[in-house]
Amino acid sequence: MSEFEGKVVAITGAGGGLGKAHALEFARRGAKVVVNDLGGSVNGEGASDFADAVVAEITEAGGVAIANKASVSDKEGAKSIVTDAVDAFGTIDILVNNAGILRDKSFKNMTLEEWDLVMDVHMNGTAYVTHAAWPIMYEKNYGRIVCTSSGSGIWGNFGQSNYGAAKMAMLGFMNVLALEGRSHNIHVNCLAPGAATRMTATVPGRPEVDIDNPPPERAPGLVTPAVLFMTSEEAPTGTVIQASSGNFSVASMFSNDGVSLGVDASFESFIESKDQIIDMSAAVEGSAFRRRQAK
Repeated sequence: MSEFEGKVVAITGAGGGLGKAHALEFARRGAKVVVNDLGGSVNGEGASDFADAVVAEITEAGGVAIANKASVSDKEGAKSIVTDAVDAFGTIDILVNNAGILRDKSFKNMTLEEWDLVMDVHMNGTAYVTHAAWPIMYEKNYGRIVCTSSGSGIWGNFGQSNYGAAKMAMLGFMNVLALEGRSHNIHVNCLAPGAATRMTATVPGRPEVDIDNPPPERAPGLVTPAVLFMTSEEAPTGTVIQASSGNFSVASMFSNDGVSLGVDASFESFIESKDQIIDMSAAVEGSAFRRRQAK
């Protein structure tokens, strides 16, 4: 029997692409799935029945799922995703924050409205849904949460300052919640995926693909194994897993030991030591500040 048998899983933005791939696989493994999707366009406009179509596909295959069409960027809508999970299935065990939109422009040409819209869906939406699920997971001493980050945030990508900022914010959110959830068996991780989806098809410079029939090496389902691992009993916590085309790796923050200039530190003494300060050849994973505190 699959370890996901009977688990209650909520997936945002699951009407297509990565979210749909995750939903179908969880359902195939016996999970009860809340398929959330507003059904809007890539830029966040409009609404449709994408969620219903995925639920129909799951139920026709013998699985169990319900649809939720709320916007994660609306506080009450985000809360309704968790409420629907509890009303239908009694609890929530796993939350995959996947919903997102794009408003790509160079920062010089971007409006603040375009900045806010992307931040609201990606970062605030992730926080809103997680905030609704957190007390339930905390009370029962069990939860698995995935936040969907991106290489655009971790490494940068031209024309995506709003998207990149939101995606890098996922790492800070994960780092704190991994600490806060550790005592109650709540594991929080980040996914940095790559696949052919409606969203990636709009990014300038990307090769054109048939989203309904993507190249096998760009299939969204090739990302899903990482999500299953990050929500399994053996899941790590506070880990960023990069997944694309069947390739999987971990991204992490490193720091060097730097230089201690003491209470007389000045610009001049900084410049004298700058080569040692910026030398990362002996850097190790984690915070130098915390390493010094531990000594």
